[in-house]
Amino acid sequence: MQHWTEIRTAARVARLGTVSAAAESLGVHRATINRHVDTLEAAIGGKLFQRHAKGFTPTDLGRELLRIADTADEQFEELHRKAQGQGDALRGDFIVTSIATYAPTLMPILRAFGDKHPGLTIRFMVSDSLLRLEYGEAHVAFRAGGRPENPDNVVREFERIEIGLFAQQTYIDRYGLPNGATDFPKHRFAGTVDPNTRAGFQRWLHENVPAECIAFRSNSMGTLAEAVLCGNGIGFLPREAALERGDLVEIVPPDPDWLSMMWMVTHVDLHRSAKVQVFLKELEHLRRTGDWL
Repeated sequence: MQHWTEIRTAARVARLGTVSAAAESLGVHRATINRHVDTLEAAIGGKLFQRHAKGFTPTDLGRELLRIADTADEQFEELHRKAQGQGDALRGDFIVTSIATYAPTLMPILRAFGDKHPGLTIRFMVSDSLLRLEYGEAHVAFRAGGRPENPDNVVREFERIEIGLFAQQTYIDRYGLPNGATDFPKHRFAGTVDPNTRAGFQRWLHENVPAECIAFRSNSMGTLAEAVLCGNGIGFLPREAALERGDLVEIVPPDPDWLSMMWMVTHVDLHRSAKVQVFLKELEHLRRTGDWL
C-alpha cells in the first residue's frame, strides 16, 4: 500500500501528540517523523495536524486518518493471526470506555475477559465526554441516557438502572430531612453543570430545585456520586447499590423518568473485528449463564 509507512507514522503522532514521543515509540529520528508527515500531507493535499508549542493536534482530516489507520491495523492483525495459525488468540490493546459510576459493574467483566485473553492489554477509559468511536478512540463504549443516534454505530441495550435521590446521614445530621419537594429550597443539592444533560434524572433536578440550591456542581457523574456519599448535598445514586448501604436515606420515591438506560456501542468499522466479536460473544454468554466461556 502506497504511503503506508507514512500513514502509520502520522497515526502514532496523532495518538501521542508530539514528534518526540512518536520518534521514541517507533525508534527513529525526529527528522524521520517530520519527513513522513510532510510527505503524507503533500500526497493527500491537506493538513493533518495543527502545529503548536506543546505538540501536534490532529485536524479533522488527521482524526479521519487515525480512524482509517486503526481499522487497518485491526484487519492486518486478524490476517496475521490467521496466517500464523494462532486461532482465537487476541493481541494488542482492547479499549473500553464508560462513565466512572459504571466502572464497578464492568470491572469483573473486564477482569474475566483479560484473564481469558492474556495477550490483550485492557485500556479502560473513564470519561463523561463521548470518546469518538469513529476515530478509533475505543473499541466498545458503555453509554448512559437516551439511545445513541449516530447511524455509523452499532447500538445494543445493555442494562436498565433505577436511580434514586439520596442524602448521606451526615448531611441529614447537619441540615435535617426535607419534607417533600416543598422543602427543597431549604436544602443543598449536588447536580450537573449543564442543565441540558442527557441524563433525565439530572434534568428533573434542574427543573424542580432552585438553581441557587444546587450548591455543588460538576461535569462528572462520578464526582457527583462521591459528593453525595461525602454529605456535600442531596443527589442521585444507583438505587440498588444505595439501598444496600446503611448510611444513605432516600429522599423521595423514584420517578419513572429517572430510569437510566445503559447502551453498549461499537462503531461499524470495528464491530466485525476479532476483538469486538469475541468480547460480545463472551459477554453475552456471561450474562446468560454467569460463567465465562
